Amino acid sequence: MDPSTRLLGLSFAMLVGCYIFGLVPLTVSLSEKNIRTMSITGAGLIVGAALSVIIPEGVHSLYEQQLSQASHSHHVQSRSLNHAVESHKEVNYDGISSWVSLHQRFVPEFELHAIIGISLTLGFVFMLLIDHLCGGSHSHASNENGRKKSVTATIGLLVHAAADGIALGAAASTARADVEMIVFIAIMLHKGPAAFGLTSFLLHE
Repeated sequence: MDPSTRLLGLSFAMLVGCYIFGLVPLTVSLSEKNIRTMSITGAGLIVGAALSVIIPEGVHSLYEQQLSQASHSHHVQSRSLNHAVESHKEVNYDGISSWVSLHQRFVPEFELHAIIGISLTLGFVFMLLIDHLCGGSHSHASNENGRKKSVTATIGLLVHAAADGIALGAAASTARADVEMIVFIAIMLHKGPAAFGLTSFLLHE
């Protein structure tokens, strides 16, 4: 199956699953302890999948791409030198050195480990802020601030869902069905209680 088609199928399945979880408070009542246990389990699966599979795969892809670019650059420089020699022209090594220096200036060899660390830190802070915005969905709001908190919680959950979609897309880009299914199950276990909590919160308004 085409990766894009599989990703769309999983996204639709996630939509249906979250909708079903959202309907649960309308029919049955689950204890807060069970909801919290399910949410923590899903979060643990997401963290485990990220640390053991997704992040190592991403780091490997980054370094592999850098090595490929360096190899291509070296090949282009070698072809330029060979062309000059075969044409019996005087090779201006100073000019070539300047060109190589200019090329390296615009295509720098970044410290990838620093970029990865900064990206992970910013991602953690961003998701922490989103979770903080969504925190109001688990508590009762006053009548004055109820509507405002409902809108804030809904927007926070939408942004959180977008971030989860990016994570699912990143897993799909690895071309490994097992990784994609692990991330999908982890997100479902994490987002299901969130949909349940949002419905419960809106019912109390």
